[in-house]
Amino acid sequence: MEEKNWSRYDFDSAYADAGLTLNQYVSRTFGWMFVGLMITFALAAVLAATGLVFELFAIPYLPMILLIAELVVVLVMSAGIQERSVGTTRVLFAIYSLLNGAVFSVYFVLYDVVNLIFIFGLTALFFGAFALYGRFTKTDLSRLGPLLIGGVIFLLIAGLLSFFINFTMLERVICMVGIVVFLCFTAYDTQKIKANYEYFYGDEDMLQKASIYSALQLYLDFINLFLYLLRFLGKGRSSR
Repeated sequence: MEEKNWSRYDFDSAYADAGLTLNQYVSRTFGWMFVGLMITFALAAVLAATGLVFELFAIPYLPMILLIAELVVVLVMSAGIQERSVGTTRVLFAIYSLLNGAVFSVYFVLYDVVNLIFIFGLTALFFGAFALYGRFTKTDLSRLGPLLIGGVIFLLIAGLLSFFINFTMLERVICMVGIVVFLCFTAYDTQKIKANYEYFYGDEDMLQKASIYSALQLYLDFINLFLYLLRFLGKGRSSR
């Protein structure tokens, strides 16, 4: 591939003199993320509304099975992306969205639907603001990578310890850390879309596959932001 001299943080759609422009590429990536979210929330709503969620989670060890299945799909999507077809990459993304829909059906039982809709709208507002920042900023956000990974490790450790230690007094602090981490990840991953566009420009297949993988990363940012906002602001059905 011909080496390019542009800075990945200082180019725009004008540099793509043929084929898919940057704006179109970013729009399609977010479009795939939106499709994944709609699959997840639609399936969750249907399972909760029909009562199938109770039959589903009556299956022994189902939460563990779903968690393992999701991890396997993400690992498969991350590995061998160059050899895998665009269609297979899209199917894997859809499968992950469906698996997460089964998991999310529980939230439609635990929380009031109006409250879920409010938190979803709030998540979309915050997510959109930081995505716009990541899209248009000239600052290199890659330096945030180690800090964000550290934040995720902190959240994972806190989550594991919560099984053994009562973190009630620190719950809001942990939620605030999670909100900040995934807001920053949103800007970080949005900027990576531009970097992928520059790096894979001219290779249509890789552009499409990288777009789906970026959509998965943004999907995870949105989902995690939603969950931490829900823990921070959400009201369970029993509190009414």
